[in-house]
This record gives sequence, structure tokens and C-alpha cells, in this order.
Amino acid sequence: MNEQILEKYQSLKSVINNYESAVVAFSGGIDSSLVAYVAGEVLGNNALAVTSGSASLKRSDLHLAETLGKDWDLSHEIIVTDELSKADYRRNPVDRCFHCKTSLYTSLDTICKERGIEVIFNGTNLDDLGDHRPGLVAADNYQVCSPLVEAGFHKADVRLLANELGLKNADKPQSACLSSRFPYGTSIDEQLLAQVEQAETVLESLGFTQFRVRHHGDLARIEVIETELKKAMDHRSQINKALSDLGYRYVTLDMTGFRSGSLNEGLQKEQIQVVNIHNPKK
Repeated sequence: MNEQILEKYQSLKSVINNYESAVVAFSGGIDSSLVAYVAGEVLGNNALAVTSGSASLKRSDLHLAETLGKDWDLSHEIIVTDELSKADYRRNPVDRCFHCKTSLYTSLDTICKERGIEVIFNGTNLDDLGDHRPGLVAADNYQVCSPLVEAGFHKADVRLLANELGLKNADKPQSACLSSRFPYGTSIDEQLLAQVEQAETVLESLGFTQFRVRHHGDLARIEVIETELKKAMDHRSQINKALSDLGYRYVTLDMTGFRSGSLNEGLQKEQIQVVNIHNPKK
């Protein structure tokens, strides 16, 4: 392990060790996975990883979280949060993530209060702070601690340390919640989330590595990384048929390629929410 990553690893353990107990919001993504893993190292059974198994999380990610929890011998629980029952979430406003994370942190805060757990951890890293992140407002409202931010981790640092620690999902592609596939203002329900998930499963089965299926009514806009654009064209007939069978009338390939948060590109400056991270110990 190189000196810089070792130093950040020690810093991460130090941040976590400031607390006697913690609930970790654990999605199966590499950021929250690293926090959950190290929290397990530092706090043992006083660290509880909690995953929300609501319909906005891919079933494959839910299964991965379950598998990792067992492999790492974590205290791990799955709950179902109530965001999809809320009109403010289902109508998909620009601050949709605020409503989603509020549901999550409300549930985690209840667990903390009922069991005497000191703090909630999330997997936010430094690279998350410059984008439209209304979910961070909800985190701040519940005084959620972001250990990766406190320890100075960028996304690349997370992957480097995860590889050094041998975490099986160290190179897992980014996988935002399924609701992020819908343009703001497009209503969301369980059926539409399932449609998008099935469409992305088609791409996964064909071996694409990083992708999104953006839902625009009866049009599916596919984003893949630039190096896989040709592959998408080579499989266009197969992809078109599979997605048409799922209910899409039109299937298009975005020639710009994959980019995380592409549906934020149309936001006006005043709509973008960027907040500072709150550290409950400070």
C-alpha cells in the first residue's frame, strides 16, 4: 500500500474511531462499502450496516449488499424506506434526492434512537461535493457524518484503498438509484423503475461495463462509455428488440456517451444545490 493511501486509511479509521457506535447507510456501491468495511474493522458489532431495499435500488445491488455483508461478517440489516409513498418524491422534482434521503435518514435516525447508536455514516466522498446534490441537504439535517470526506478521500482514493483491502466490488461501476434515469418532472412509480431496471439488465447481459438507460416516456436513451459505442451499434438490433419488448417505442444511442448525472445538465444555476458537509463531532 502506497504511503498516501495508507495515511488516508489511517485517517479514515481515526474518523470512525471518534464514535462508539454507528449506522452505515450501505447501498452496495464502493463508497458506502468502504465505509461499512472499515467501520466493521474499527467498531466491530457496534457498526450496523443498513440497506434500503426499496424499488429505486437495483435488485442486483441489493443482492450484492447482502453478499458483501455476509462475506465481511458485518452486522447488516435490510429495511424498506417509504419514499415511493410520498407525492413529493414520485413527481420527481429537481430536489427528488432530498425527499429520498430524508426517508432514508429518518429511518436510520429512528434505528439510532431506538438502539442507542451514536451516529449515521454515509459514503459521500470529496468528488460528490461539487455537483447537484440535494441529498446532502437531508444528510446535514440529520447531522450525518461523511467519513470519506473527513479523511480526504476522492473517488480514485476509494477505489485504490478498496483494491488494496481486497474488496470484491472495488472496481464496481457507479450505480446511482434508478430514479436518476428519469428527467426531472417525469413522475416515477414502481412499474417504471422496473422497466428501466430490466432495460439496463439487457445491457449488462451483453457485457457493457458502464451505462445508463435514460427514460423519456416511450423513448429509451442509452448511454455507454465512449469505447463501447461501436459495440452498442454492433448489437443495435438485439438491443432494440429487447427494449421494444419492454415497452419502448423508440430506442436511441446517445453519441456523447455515458456521463454521470447527465440529467442535471439542463438545470439552471439557481436550481443546483451544493452544501457543506456537517461533522457532528465539530
